[in-house]
Amino acid sequence: MFGSITAFGMGLAVIGAGIGIGQIGGKAMEAIARQPEAVGDIRANMILMAALVEGVALIAIVVSFLSNAQ
Repeated sequence: MFGSITAFGMGLAVIGAGIGIGQIGGKAMEAIARQPEAVGDIRANMILMAALVEGVALIAIVVSFLSNAQ
């Protein structure tokens, strides 16, 4: 029973990260379209935020996996 709950938690973490990174990329493209001269700063911030979202998703997956191991 707990295996399915773990899989559900991992799936939610991955889906949330995918939506978040998609939002980050979309908003960054809008910002670059509005201010093309700031492309370097926008790209750097986009990569940083995507990495942070991915890190949080990885932590959520590990916590979900470890909660099943007990």
